[in-house]
Amino acid sequence: MKKLFIITLSLLTSCSNSPKPAVRTVPKVDIQKFMGKWYVIANIPTFIEKGAHNAVETYTWNEKENRIDVNFEFRKNSFEGEKKNYPQKAFIHDKTSNAEWRIQMFWPLKFPYLVMDLATDYSYTVVGVPNRSYVWIMARTPTLPEATYQDILKRIEAQHYDTTLIQKVPQQ
Repeated sequence: MKKLFIITLSLLTSCSNSPKPAVRTVPKVDIQKFMGKWYVIANIPTFIEKGAHNAVETYTWNEKENRIDVNFEFRKNSFEGEKKNYPQKAFIHDKTSNAEWRIQMFWPLKFPYLVMDLATDYSYTVVGVPNRSYVWIMARTPTLPEATYQDILKRIEAQHYDTTLIQKVPQQ
């Protein structure tokens, strides 16, 4: 649901005559290193993510289907809240960099998903959408050092995202 909403909004708003340059992705993503569990540290939340606690995205390479299986899960409104789970499929769109994917909540729609920042040790990443309406800061651990978080925010702002909309996600 989260990705479906994001994609729909992205498509509806991507036709504007914005003077902003295209969102830059990282030069290269090692897909095998990228696979695994990512804690959502902060984001510009979709309506589904409002009130999310312990939000986690897990990426698993599906060799048979030549795609990434994505599972997004969180607790709604509190650490003890109802558990929500949203499975998705991701397809590598830019096979040179592996930094541009297409996310699919249901067939046949696929929406852009851009890896725009990535630590050299794959300890954190930032994923955004082309119209800049949503962004996710994720890490391999439930927290990031504040200095690292602030540096990431500066790079997101340099990509013309409105960082005042970014909210931290409570993690335990």
